[in-house]
Amino acid sequence: MSNLINSIFKNKKVNLSKLEPFGFVLTETGYVFNQNLKDCELKLIIWISMSGELSAKVLDAYSEEPYTLHLTEGAAGSFVGNVKSQYEEILLSLAEQCYEPDVFHMSQALEVIEHVHNTYGDELEFLWKKSKSAVWRRKDNNKWYGVMLSITKRQLGLDGDDLIEIIDLRIQPEELESLADHQYYFPGYHMNKKHWLTIILDDSIDLDEIRQRIAVSYQLASLK
Repeated sequence: MSNLINSIFKNKKVNLSKLEPFGFVLTETGYVFNQNLKDCELKLIIWISMSGELSAKVLDAYSEEPYTLHLTEGAAGSFVGNVKSQYEEILLSLAEQCYEPDVFHMSQALEVIEHVHNTYGDELEFLWKKSKSAVWRRKDNNKWYGVMLSITKRQLGLDGDDLIEIIDLRIQPEELESLADHQYYFPGYHMNKKHWLTIILDDSIDLDEIRQRIAVSYQLASLK
């Protein structure tokens, strides 16, 4: 996989249901996209397997021989530039239309995401491109009741630069004051530290308790 593909599709996962509207054709082994490039006798073919693995090649439209100069660092000229521009434009469009953020992978984080979907019917909203954070908001007033983030331990005041996944939830100030121990419970990361609580989603806090705190946060978000 080229560096360009890695860059475009990093932290993203394919939504297979969106591929055929984009122009892919379903085959026995996955999805195939075939498009002739403008102003040259070349075509772009993209393969996406059922498991989401992507590969792309530019071929001569007649001989089927691969063309690779658009991937060669330092290759110059209007022809190469045209091919590279179209290649990148199509891949960026594919990422925009058929891919979704894929940031959170810890098992408890995935359980929390599933719980919110099943209980409140809400999906995470990634409001900032290339950001490893997303929010849940109430449908009736658009207020946030949860924030998910991927950060390092050090950003939370802990030792180490390992990546962790956390959830920010609304909480009553008096409860937060007595609860925050900077080991299991933290004042809200990147949020109002009097009204938001942070929990690391590493199973150190029982999932049932997190579910209860989500319910409280959901209710607090309904208040003026």
